Amino acid sequence: MTTLNYTVEEIKDIVLEAKIAAKIAANAYFTEKLGGQDQYACGFAWVDIYGIKGNTKLGKAMKAAGIERSDYKKCFSIWNPSEHGAQNIDTKEAGAYAAQKVFEKYGFRAYAGSRLD
Repeated sequence: MTTLNYTVEEIKDIVLEAKIAAKIAANAYFTEKLGGQDQYACGFAWVDIYGIKGNTKLGKAMKAAGIERSDYKKCFSIWNPSEHGAQNIDTKEAGAYAAQKVFEKYGFRAYAGSRLD
């Protein structure tokens, strides 16, 4: 695996890009698939970034960029990267998958996750 070497500012830019992509995807899903109606199953979605130890240069940069590290899963996580206000889980998943793709583009091992409420 290639060692990633991003600064705090670069990570902040990647997070911003991921959140913008997530917002676009979630808004499109909500409008096109749900007709703008918050309906069906409720839930949560997030993107997890694995393979980064918290005490490494990259791990410290991730923390400094505001990404929280999960003690439980041993990964960095961003909950509801789309920041969409709907409760519909499919809308939130669309955003999480879009964010995952952005992180993968920059070489991170990222996975979207979700659960019903």
